[in-house]
Amino acid sequence: MKMNPRSVKKTRLQLLHQYYSYTGFYKFLGTSLKKALPPILLFIAGLLVVNYFVININDLLIYVTKNYSDYIVFSVFFASESLLGLIPPEIFIAWSDKADSPILYLSILALLSYLGGVISYFIGKSITKIPSVHEYLEVKMAKHIKNTRKWGGFLIVVGALLPIPFSITSIAAGMIRYSFTSYLLFGLLRFVRFYLYAAAIFNLV
Repeated sequence: MKMNPRSVKKTRLQLLHQYYSYTGFYKFLGTSLKKALPPILLFIAGLLVVNYFVININDLLIYVTKNYSDYIVFSVFFASESLLGLIPPEIFIAWSDKADSPILYLSILALLSYLGGVISYFIGKSITKIPSVHEYLEVKMAKHIKNTRKWGGFLIVVGALLPIPFSITSIAAGMIRYSFTSYLLFGLLRFVRFYLYAAAIFNLV
């Protein structure tokens, strides 16, 4: 006797796939990937142009290494990663390649980026208590926050891996009070991003 296909209970994975298909998550993720690729290519192209026509990047990074203490560089990076990610992490990743222990310095950068995201998460939780700031962010980040509410952890994964300021994603997660434990778990992919980018950047500089 044949079973009615409709009577077959769907697995949790199938239900999740169906949900994300219906809500448009896959389309959103594909769009995000398409938007993320050009900045990566532009950064690489810009890096090559600067290196060959403006200033030798190796010499510049060596200058920074010799004239600025590691603590200053790490402090600037941590502040940037905690406050909207204003400085591209790739610059610091390239800097770490000139250290005596590149992998150690890269790991410290990844950890600081992760911790900066945690600070941003709590900024997001507390900033909604300020009416004027709350209203401003609700307007400027409305779409981002809406998608975070809808897809939760998946959007944090995108923020951790792609060249999107991780701080902004973290602030949004804090604003909607997304599970802190889940945030910490998904945020660990920030380390993966740094190691993957370093594999490419170290070969360029």
